Amino acid sequence: MIKVRFAPSPTGMLHIGGARTALFNYLFAKHNQGEFLLRIEDTDQSRSTPEAVEAIFKSLNWLGLKHDGEVVFQSQCIERHKEVAYKLLAQGRAYYCYCSPEELSKMRDDARANKQTPKYNGMWRDMDPKLAPEGVKPVVRLKAPQNGHTTIVDLVQGEVSIKNEILDDMILLRADGTPTYMLSVVVDDHDSGITHVIRGDDHLNNAFRQYHLYQACNWEVPKFAHIPLIHGPDGAKLSKRHGAVGTDAYKDMGFLPEAMRNYFLRLGWGHGDAEIISDAQAIEWFTLEGVGKSAARFDDMKFTNLNAHYIKTASHAYLLEQIKPLLKGLTPEAETLIIKGMAGLQSRAKTLVDLAWGAEIYMHKPALEDAAKEKITDETALWVNRCIESFSAQEEFSEEVLMEKTRKLAKHYDTKLGIVASALRIALTGRLVSPSLFEVMSIIGKNETLKRLEDFLKD
Repeated sequence: MIKVRFAPSPTGMLHIGGARTALFNYLFAKHNQGEFLLRIEDTDQSRSTPEAVEAIFKSLNWLGLKHDGEVVFQSQCIERHKEVAYKLLAQGRAYYCYCSPEELSKMRDDARANKQTPKYNGMWRDMDPKLAPEGVKPVVRLKAPQNGHTTIVDLVQGEVSIKNEILDDMILLRADGTPTYMLSVVVDDHDSGITHVIRGDDHLNNAFRQYHLYQACNWEVPKFAHIPLIHGPDGAKLSKRHGAVGTDAYKDMGFLPEAMRNYFLRLGWGHGDAEIISDAQAIEWFTLEGVGKSAARFDDMKFTNLNAHYIKTASHAYLLEQIKPLLKGLTPEAETLIIKGMAGLQSRAKTLVDLAWGAEIYMHKPALEDAAKEKITDETALWVNRCIESFSAQEEFSEEVLMEKTRKLAKHYDTKLGIVASALRIALTGRLVSPSLFEVMSIIGKNETLKRLEDFLKD
């Protein structure tokens, strides 16, 4: 069975790049009827926090990327990591290194002076341990191949080779006995039965070192797939200077999880000309062959437009549930009105924040916006008065009837419908922009319409 994993470090929010990596792993697993596992790489206790762990869980849950099985915490597997390192020592595939920081620094300086790759030179690789200096705690290093080439057939990058001479004998256990990331990730992947390692291409260099560790342990090497990173609009690696880079920020800005899944899928992966891709299609179509080798560019405008599409096509009940946390003082009566007016609201909204802002007009008359205040004149009150007189005698309060009645009123006074409608919109909503004015009046009803118009004249 195919098994993949997403293994974030809990040092902050879930980055956009990490979320896309999780999505690609999830889709690959589902496409192949495999398992999608979650591992929290929390061995760096100085930077890992419970709050960050919880943030990762919440973001993945919100995105709808449900993992299989129990979550693995790397910090709980340290003894197992050590066990593997000591076994390699006993087999002569690893060794103790007693080099001081000063000696290591001199090795690198000497290598640079000779125009060579700055690295550890293997000083203790074959040295007699009896020569070890007293009182020095050694590190444990892997005996890696020193000659020839290492070739990895990456499922995205293709065949990639390096000369073994540029790699040094990596550290497995630090001087204090704690395992390094390189050791821990290989042991955890092996013990979890991971068949495919799908991650960012910034880990490609790590793959060669990890390959040698798999070989030393006589373990099957998983298939690697290193996906290109996400860049900002300027072509530079996506960072905070480009704006929001965390999934939680986009959630707070009113983006739907299904829109985010669709947009992240299209960042570096394609299926013909398809842009709008449902979850079912994504699972059916996703293969690593569809992943490009070039970095994808994150475009906020495209993302926002895609989110607007998902809002426009979502069910009214679903959207109401999504915006409820943004609406204070929501009553059952207001919920009914919002559902009635949802079509007009969703056609104009690009985010859930936009949608909630628009929905307020069905809860109460919003406070006058500054832009609306600037448009108020003596003529505004005049038109509001005339509309009150006209609507008070009107029994049927449908959108069509109200529009026709207002049109006749404007014609009677030889003015444009837009002038009357503008005055009504300001008085009813406190805004210059709203769904169809007559739709709003019809939904809130005659009594509320007249009350808002009268209150406007009193203010």
